[in-house]
Amino acid sequence: MPARGLGRRSSPITLVLLVVLLIGFFLFFFSSPNDAASKLRDSTHTASNALSPPSLPFRKAKANERPPPPPVVHYHMNNVTTSRNPVENQETVLILTPLARFYQEYWDNLLSLSYPHELISLGFILPKTKEGNAATAALQAQIAKTQSGSQKKRFASITILRQDTESPLITQNEAERHKIENQKARRSAMAKARNSLLFTTMGPTTSWVLWLDGDIIETPESLIQDLAAHDKPIIAPNCFQRYYDDEKKEKAVRAYDFNNWVDSPTAKEMGARMGNDDILLEGYASMPTYRSLMAMMHDESQDPNIEVQLDGVGGATLLVKAEVHRDGAMFPPFAFYHLIETEGFAKMASRLGWKAWGLPNYLVYHYNE
Repeated sequence: MPARGLGRRSSPITLVLLVVLLIGFFLFFFSSPNDAASKLRDSTHTASNALSPPSLPFRKAKANERPPPPPVVHYHMNNVTTSRNPVENQETVLILTPLARFYQEYWDNLLSLSYPHELISLGFILPKTKEGNAATAALQAQIAKTQSGSQKKRFASITILRQDTESPLITQNEAERHKIENQKARRSAMAKARNSLLFTTMGPTTSWVLWLDGDIIETPESLIQDLAAHDKPIIAPNCFQRYYDDEKKEKAVRAYDFNNWVDSPTAKEMGARMGNDDILLEGYASMPTYRSLMAMMHDESQDPNIEVQLDGVGGATLLVKAEVHRDGAMFPPFAFYHLIETEGFAKMASRLGWKAWGLPNYLVYHYNE
């Protein structure tokens, strides 16, 4: 009589289950986080729990409606890329704008950016003031128009925050904003606003953060691609302003943002003599630091891709790899090595091992009040 086999034959059902488990295992460990982001973008459902991914809006449960359980979403952070080819690699960009006044030219320029809008999320923070209320109403009107219009123009998500700290200034006009006696309080408030906006909106799939001030009204359409192509952790273009030259009777341009600079021995000596809470400022005759200002390095005859390493940066237009912020680089609302806000951010990033760079011949333009 033949001996009975010692092993048991696997049933077809067991084999099918084994195959399904293996497929699930490979999908879990080898799928890109951008796949998860794509699914979230393509979803037509609204998040119904406060713990839902930040890329979906929150919807309160209806009365007597049993809330669903909190979702569990896996993100593989090592797979989040920041490359020279962000469009090809489907890298998500978070554009953040502290907004005190709304300029239609800002919004029109934002819409003209050629980076795929389905890969762009927007975040805004506005003060709780009369001007802030007017800016919020104007912003919401444009958002409603854009998000209900052409699919190509729609953004992946938009977040609007109302600032939880009072503005230290009575008005946001240019002359008042730039008085030297207002700088520490104003820029401390700005730093807090930037941090609130950043920490609230940056999600686990964000590759890049583009800081774009609300009064930047003209940039190249390829701004994001152009800056990302340099593959720098922090990179700033030169911010200029168009104006009418009354003497020459013609349109002209002039330097505007003086917060992009290379440090100087004089500035370092001034800082060494300062009190712990004192800050250094750029662009004021009463505080001559003799730093090398990127605004003064512009040469229209030279290559716009020329790079210069910076010690301080402004926030008018600034592209930052999201991992720099994730590492802890934020905008100090206090004196940090005698620097504050965006210049303090550059110093903090440097202490974390990240370097800032600038493009003196690549221009963006500030609104002229």
